[in-house]
Amino acid sequence: MKGLYAEPPGVDFSRQVVQGLRRRMAGQPPEAMARIRLLTNTTRMARRIEMAFLATGAALLPKIGLVSDIPALLPPTTSLPDATSPLAVRLTLTRLTRALLQTSDLAPPEAAFDLATTLANLLDEMQEEAVPPEALTQIDAGNLATYWQQSLQFLRIATDWQAETPTQAAQQAAALAHLIAGWASDPPGDPLIIAGSTGSRGATRALIAGVLKLPQGAVILPGLDCDMPDTAWADLTPDGAQGAHDHPQYRLAALLKTHGLTRADTPRWGADQPANPARNALISLALRPAPATDAWLDEGPALQDIDQATARITLLDAPSPTEEAAAIAIGLRAALEDGKRAALITPDRTLSRQVAAHLDRWGLLPDDSAGAPLVQSAPGRLLMHLAHLRTRPLEAEGLMILLKHPLTRGAEDRTAHLRRTRHLEIDLIRKKPVAFPTPDAIQAWSDDPTDPWITWLTDTLTQLATHPEAAPLADHVAAHLALTTQVAGDAAWHGPAGRAALHVLRTLAQTAPEADPTPVTAQDYARILHALLSAEEVRDPYSPHPDIMIWGALEARVRTADLVILGGLTEGTWPDQPTPDPWLNRQMRAQLGLRLPDRQIGLSAHDFQLAAAGPEIWLSHPKRNAETETVPSRWLNRLTGLLGGIGPKGNAALGAMRTRGTYWLHLAAALDRPDQRHLTQKAPRPAPKPPAEARPRRLSVTQIETLIRDPYAIYARHILGLDPLPPLRQGPDARLRGSVIHDAMERFAHDLPGRLPDDAATRLIRAVQIELDNQAPWPAHRRLWLGKFARLTDDLLAAEAQRRAKGHPVLIEDKGELSFPDPPFTLSAKADRMDDRGGAIAIYDYKTGQAPSPSQQEQYAKQLLLEALMVEAGAFPSLGSARVEEVAYLQIGSQYKESRVTIDAALLAETRAQFTDLIRRYADGQPYIARLAPDLLAYASDYDAVARRGEWDDTQPATVIPVG
Repeated sequence: MKGLYAEPPGVDFSRQVVQGLRRRMAGQPPEAMARIRLLTNTTRMARRIEMAFLATGAALLPKIGLVSDIPALLPPTTSLPDATSPLAVRLTLTRLTRALLQTSDLAPPEAAFDLATTLANLLDEMQEEAVPPEALTQIDAGNLATYWQQSLQFLRIATDWQAETPTQAAQQAAALAHLIAGWASDPPGDPLIIAGSTGSRGATRALIAGVLKLPQGAVILPGLDCDMPDTAWADLTPDGAQGAHDHPQYRLAALLKTHGLTRADTPRWGADQPANPARNALISLALRPAPATDAWLDEGPALQDIDQATARITLLDAPSPTEEAAAIAIGLRAALEDGKRAALITPDRTLSRQVAAHLDRWGLLPDDSAGAPLVQSAPGRLLMHLAHLRTRPLEAEGLMILLKHPLTRGAEDRTAHLRRTRHLEIDLIRKKPVAFPTPDAIQAWSDDPTDPWITWLTDTLTQLATHPEAAPLADHVAAHLALTTQVAGDAAWHGPAGRAALHVLRTLAQTAPEADPTPVTAQDYARILHALLSAEEVRDPYSPHPDIMIWGALEARVRTADLVILGGLTEGTWPDQPTPDPWLNRQMRAQLGLRLPDRQIGLSAHDFQLAAAGPEIWLSHPKRNAETETVPSRWLNRLTGLLGGIGPKGNAALGAMRTRGTYWLHLAAALDRPDQRHLTQKAPRPAPKPPAEARPRRLSVTQIETLIRDPYAIYARHILGLDPLPPLRQGPDARLRGSVIHDAMERFAHDLPGRLPDDAATRLIRAVQIELDNQAPWPAHRRLWLGKFARLTDDLLAAEAQRRAKGHPVLIEDKGELSFPDPPFTLSAKADRMDDRGGAIAIYDYKTGQAPSPSQQEQYAKQLLLEALMVEAGAFPSLGSARVEEVAYLQIGSQYKESRVTIDAALLAETRAQFTDLIRRYADGQPYIARLAPDLLAYASDYDAVARRGEWDDTQPATVIPVG
């Protein structure tokens, strides 16, 4: 067990490691295996190797560790510098970065923590790649933009700070130096093996070099491509050039070249053959470096067994991500029915969550190796919601989200809590409505202010509103913990997610006082907490299905399955766009010898090559996302381009791949397609016909318009008793503006019932200001609406002066009723304003929107004419019977307008006759037809959904439906 070994794509790497060890240790005593130290690149691979050992029978296991845990390889007596925790480093760098941003325009101050995170990663990378701080001074910044020059100056300050601070990267570097030096003088006598690493980091490459010098040191490389010609292989790492960093084999080729080895000098560790050697050759040719794709013309037609290479490849060209997720879920379900183990490999976490949601319809919980971000767990969502509520005034929607969170009042009677929450939402939040609930509003709403639930709620709201504008991070954490415990009790910290969230908060509270004691705003605290929670992952505590798995791209190096689905193959997803470095550009990184952005693309390409070598694979991508058309992944484009260009066999194979994908897309579409009976049996346009005793015998003048235009709305509201529920999210909408203007005009008319004084404009504006303060708690919209009203004040007061010259207001926002004996019916009204003109009455109605046109008033907008009819009949007790001279709509919108109608006896008689005819027809059994006379296509009713509009349209005849 000495030297460099490799495994090709298409084998189970973890199983090959175990089989190779078993074979080499055959005949040795059991304790010999326990003396072997095996280092893997990830914890997942370590777990997988342990499972592979267990699958082959009982035995002592080797000591399995990680290549990144170098201190564990040192003798216990080795003295290493104490490392500062990564969080402390980030917080300290946040303080430095915040000071930088306050004196420069590199970025907004809110980005300090995110920039500090990228800075910490850069400093760690310099340690890993053995780049000394002095190298920064050797960069020629004369021809660089001012931004990069400022960044370079700050980096020199940061590296000076790092030299005095023992970070974990510095501790790792010191441990590696101790280890290599110790091995030189006293090499370990037991075997030491590195398995699964490609040497993409400087520290790992140095460790690999040290292991290869040991008497019993071995390195096993994953996914070494032996199908590339030697000339193409040599072109990956040309002398004196950077090489093809974005190629999947670049890191392996560079590692072999560093040690003076070729692929022929790298034997196999295991013995299993690849699942499909012909596909390995096809994928290898498709992924040649871009300058060498001309080899397709020569080598493509010579490929053997194209049918065998593509026979078990399915190409899923999904129209959208939703259809892609549905087809993948059905494929996983079908594989399970066939007794196969299936895995979805994708870096797209949105796609993996959608697939898991589709699998839930069959009660299948996939084994998701990545788990879920802590910030998306129930405790994480509660913490972030409370953190955001501390940064701004509490809105009704935010309060309802908090009260309905599954952890809120978790230790109390949850049913009683939800019942009280429902009453609060309907009676106060929606019907009042209250946009910004306060403790006083809650107390005023409650019948019993001493109720424990009301006390708890008002205490919570008070605690939310009393956060400081700026405070040290530790104080924010303490207040946040107290608030969370107040809301959810100890239930917030139960389970894996709760314990992980509590650990994050406590670690932040312990680290912050020394690392960053400066005060920060509540918004900055929320951003920092979101970043910390997003970096942690938790796994579902319930037992997942062992044969349906969701893996990240790195899992392809660890294990394989009978069916492997490569999902989300679009540019920007797989491969992801290289993360931009805000501190160093590409040229500067190259001068320093740091890792280039293409490195990440190369690692993703290697993961793709390994995943595509499975026994059966799907290649899936959506043709478009929610915004635009997508670009297929470059590797998928290369494969389809190669197959499409090598002749009839390639085209036939590509067509068969797409046909198989189309089958699964059609199957997914059929699963969600409604039953044909429901497609053909659409609901008719309803015209319910209730019995006479159920019909309403009382309506307001505004509801008469509704009865003419949409009788079904009257049926739904007054017969079925369905009241539309106001929206939860209260906003400064047209309805609220109309209420403000109406109440302001009422206030103005009450204050000034006679001729207008000289300060009438000031008093009118003041009336609007008062109503805005009472009803519109949005400062920006208050100013906008007040400014809009001020522009028309002169025209409004000029017209008002003319009205006051003819008469004066005698009835303001007053109610009246008029009863009709045949058929029995009561007409009610609440008039905005009526003026006395010396024995005659003028009726006015305020409109903040568009006033009805003359033709609309003639057909169904009968409000003012009916009010005139009521006045002449003496329906308003405070007014008595009087003659009506005119009615008018006063439009107070973007400009002031008036729409007048002159009243005479003939018009009132016609109105009365039309009204009595209308109520008699409905008393005699006329059905309530849905949308009988909508004047515009845009007309919408609160009851369109109840009437199932959409299954019918306004051109279809109504169907009479006897009810009751």
